[in-house]
Amino acid sequence: MEKSVIKFSHCNKDIYCFFVPEECPECSVSFSGRRLEDAPVSIPNPFSDGHKNPCSFLVAPTEGTFLKDFEGDSDLHTGITDTKGVVYNYTKTGVRKDSVGWEKCISVPLVQPDMYSLIDQWDRYLDNFDEEKHNCYSYSLAFINCVLATQGKRSLSKEEFSQNFVVPRIKRASKYSMLCEQISQNYFYIVENPPKEPEDGNST
Repeated sequence: MEKSVIKFSHCNKDIYCFFVPEECPECSVSFSGRRLEDAPVSIPNPFSDGHKNPCSFLVAPTEGTFLKDFEGDSDLHTGITDTKGVVYNYTKTGVRKDSVGWEKCISVPLVQPDMYSLIDQWDRYLDNFDEEKHNCYSYSLAFINCVLATQGKRSLSKEEFSQNFVVPRIKRASKYSMLCEQISQNYFYIVENPPKEPEDGNST
């Protein structure tokens, strides 16, 4: 089972780790009897099993995994899942259908659970979609725009889709990967906790 990243605050610092220590790694004060508001919180893992996310846009490193091999300039590969979690992705040899290999990726849901008519047609759209002049990203985006067109909705540009749906998730994934790497090396990752702004009426 993968470790979860935990965050708690103490000594005016945010402390990230994989486990809750008995005492603060900065000042050695015991954590027993802490207030509820001081309790550690779990940082959501931005990665998921793409095969368990039907009707989604997936992003994964071309080589390796996000946690072990991802760097800011790593090449990324994309795909679209059908209703059963099979990943349609464009490669140099054409469209490939993967039942495994996307277990740790970034997932962008494309269909709301109550869009039954679209879900019913989703697999047929994927099977009938034939694009041979694209890379993996433009293939995926072209399919998304094809589905939008069937719903009478406007197309999304590459920049629009990237900035609204992909880039924010990539940034979260990159930060999470950095946290995991730092914690694995040093047990803790500690950063200064900026002081809170005084509330209106409380300033002198």
